[in-house]
Amino acid sequence: MKVQPFFVAPEDYGEALNVLGAKITVLASNAETLGYEITLQQGGEGIGPPPHSHDWDESFFVLEGRVEIHCGGKSNVCGSGTLIHVPAGTVHGFHFCAGGGRMLEISGKGGRATRMFKNVSKAFPTASPDIPKLLDVLRQNGVTVAA
Repeated sequence: MKVQPFFVAPEDYGEALNVLGAKITVLASNAETLGYEITLQQGGEGIGPPPHSHDWDESFFVLEGRVEIHCGGKSNVCGSGTLIHVPAGTVHGFHFCAGGGRMLEISGKGGRATRMFKNVSKAFPTASPDIPKLLDVLRQNGVTVAA
């Protein structure tokens, strides 16, 4: 199957997924690109995933606000215009700082982020999940939460 060019304007965005308090809009899935994925992520202060890893590369580009990112044993507070690249297998996590923020997330070839986001949003419509069940859903989608 050959990838076809496509455009995604704001009026074309699907409804944002509620992933444990973060609003995640899928802009391009790997089913559409046959490779990478792109999401728009936004959240209020303190929202973000715990330290975790997966077998695909991932990059983030901060659009608004500040995000504290923990990656490969280092922590950085990143402002608007900052690009962060996380190689496959690297333990990382982040949370939005005071005032919240928005960023693009690009998952590398073979990524399963959009599928995982959809599954978590469906299984846990509120931000207070059953932790063992959440860990199981993440594991089924290729994500390992660090201890």
